[in-house]
Amino acid sequence: MSEKLIDRTPSAYYYPLLIKNLLANPVRQFPDQEIVYGDFKRQTYHDLGERVSRLASGLAGLGVRRGDTVAVMDWDSHRYLECFFAVPMMGAVLHTVNIRLSPEQILYTINHAEDDVILVNTEFLPILEAIRDRIEPVKKLVLLNDTGQTPATTLDIGAEYEALLAAGDPDYRFPDFAEDTRATTFYTTGTTGLPKGVYFSHRQLVLHTFGVLSALAGTGQGRFNRDDVYLPITPMFHVHAWGVPYVATVLGVKQVYPGRYVPEHLLTLIERENVTFSHCVPTILQMLLASPRVDETDLSRWKVTIGGAALPQALARQARDRGVDVFAAYGMSETCPILTLAQLKPHMLDWDEERQLDIRCKTGLPIPLVELRVVDEAMNDLPHDGKTPGEVVVRAPWLTQGYLKDPRNSEQLWRGGYLHTGDIGVIDQEGYLKITDRLKDVIKTGGEWISSLELEDLILKHPAVAETAVVGIPDPKWGERPLALVVSRPDRDVDEAAIRGWLQDFVDKGLLSKWGIPDRVLFVESIPKTSVGKLNKKAMREQYSPLAQGG
Repeated sequence: MSEKLIDRTPSAYYYPLLIKNLLANPVRQFPDQEIVYGDFKRQTYHDLGERVSRLASGLAGLGVRRGDTVAVMDWDSHRYLECFFAVPMMGAVLHTVNIRLSPEQILYTINHAEDDVILVNTEFLPILEAIRDRIEPVKKLVLLNDTGQTPATTLDIGAEYEALLAAGDPDYRFPDFAEDTRATTFYTTGTTGLPKGVYFSHRQLVLHTFGVLSALAGTGQGRFNRDDVYLPITPMFHVHAWGVPYVATVLGVKQVYPGRYVPEHLLTLIERENVTFSHCVPTILQMLLASPRVDETDLSRWKVTIGGAALPQALARQARDRGVDVFAAYGMSETCPILTLAQLKPHMLDWDEERQLDIRCKTGLPIPLVELRVVDEAMNDLPHDGKTPGEVVVRAPWLTQGYLKDPRNSEQLWRGGYLHTGDIGVIDQEGYLKITDRLKDVIKTGGEWISSLELEDLILKHPAVAETAVVGIPDPKWGERPLALVVSRPDRDVDEAAIRGWLQDFVDKGLLSKWGIPDRVLFVESIPKTSVGKLNKKAMREQYSPLAQGG
């Protein structure tokens, strides 16, 4: 016996899962809802629908066809949101360029993605001017401009964005095509080798949108509904701003795009526009809470999900003291990205703040359609006891199917039929995942595994510590030993002995192995980070490993 496929009536319409179908209803149902770009522009969902059509029409006039690639280099803006829809909706591929990469890395991604048109903010013209002679082939450029003035440049600008839209067709017809058509490409910010291209189809982005929507909607803690106001504080070039702009658009909520991430400006927008939902990395939240402007800002209605790095309990407590509904999320570039959300279950709402804080800082529960396992090296499932660590592997309908033009690394990513995250974690009896370290960042000392994330969290609890990072450096006797980098608060005095003594208290309480106390604590002005704000531990290991040799 075989399964029975459905019969299709010849005249029946087979509805493909295309990005255009995310946009139609909110434009009709909420035409007057606002979309705000910093201090520059206010428009409505009706405007969004019309401008998406005009943009697609304008790009078609420049020669963009199905399968071509359109790159965007911009701050987080209403224009970026329009590109999220217009480019894939016409059957082209949207390449979101990470403008924080080096010029050489940007050149590599432009050539590797085979961009046909580049939409570039005036602020990034110098980057393209520096690499123009090595871009293959020569691209058509569209200028994105907040000032209204055309800057002096040696580049051949083919069109200006607003002029392109003004001449476009507001009734441009978007075609149907296969839902597995590639919609987006962007590049990982890994700390080793060249950036890797990941890609997602229309089907994957639609399913991710509704998977996240189903996890966030409803009542309870950490929810995102139609009465919310949305402000992303994750770059739109980084995994589609975690895919949440698509969720926000489907809901028809007011959206606020900040441009540059300046703490005082972000806080002004939160207050002025009544923002209630955001997402960001821990360093951004830390900057906002450290801003003098925060004392003048009511954050009691603000819900923030934290990803990109572990949410330290000290930072979560600081946010909760301001009334912020803060909770962790988990994913990676290859997973579109959201896999888990650290939302409280109903019975946990009566718990005291400390017990709730522990849940909020875990990596969270898998959202619908995510199959997540913690396994040993033989791919055997490990106990859900909250103690037994293993590698996190995953299946979901929105995971990248490989790396662009890189079959070897693609097979390595998907060995055994599961996507290997490279993260070490545990699952507790409630089903919550907690990432304990990156596979490559676990410190192996004297046969003991020391979690750098655990050490960082404990050090951050010291009242004089603003930031910290822990890495393993070579040791001739023990293999590796932890090294702690610490940025102290400007108004507090602290030294190496104080940090080591602080950690000794956790050893005495049985909360930390004695091997976890770093041999050295270095006080630094800043800690190296990647282009998306994550701790750059590869750079730290390279910089500080000579200390092990007495360098």
